[in-house]
Amino acid sequence: MSVSDLRQSYEKNVLLEETAAASPLEQFSQWFDQALQAKVPEPNAMTLATVDSTGQPSARTVLIKGFDARGFVFFTNYESRKGRDLLDNPRAALLFFWQPLERQVRIEGVIEKASAEESDAYFHSRPLGSRLGAWASEQSQPITRAELEAREQTFRERYGDQPPRPPHWGGYRLVPTLFEFWQGRASRLHDRLRYLPDGQGSWVIDRLSP
Repeated sequence: MSVSDLRQSYEKNVLLEETAAASPLEQFSQWFDQALQAKVPEPNAMTLATVDSTGQPSARTVLIKGFDARGFVFFTNYESRKGRDLLDNPRAALLFFWQPLERQVRIEGVIEKASAEESDAYFHSRPLGSRLGAWASEQSQPITRAELEAREQTFRERYGDQPPRPPHWGGYRLVPTLFEFWQGRASRLHDRLRYLPDGQGSWVIDRLSP
């Protein structure tokens, strides 16, 4: 079969204005809960897209670790490629794709660093191996496997089972300026509802052509 012949008919759900939540955060929470209930693999996995100082975009999969009215939080090495991008251009886009439910959520917004207290709390909740890995990995820099494992052993010997949070590691929060909820429909006539802020603390919903 040719790649061009691969296609899927989406027929599981609908997304209509009259049943959509007035708040995009409430709509996201409903869909996220349904993804959990449906046992979608890694429902907290999202694509994070950034742009560097030259205008070059890049994207990777990261894990959301919290969301509320303030925004969507993820954690990483501040000196990684994404960290450097966000320093130069503190705007980003997120994409959740829950294939078993035939749904996508796009979120665009501005980036701010999470507080040191938030970063400390999450760091110390991680498994020991992940905490040591945050020290061992000079993320996005060239390294051999042997060098990486040697660095991990060095920090294991230095910190034991109580490594502190590295100063170069912590959280970011994306503060949304746009949401789009996409529900697959038959014949590629998909449902796309966009939420934009109205400037007065609420959101305006419109439908986009698929």
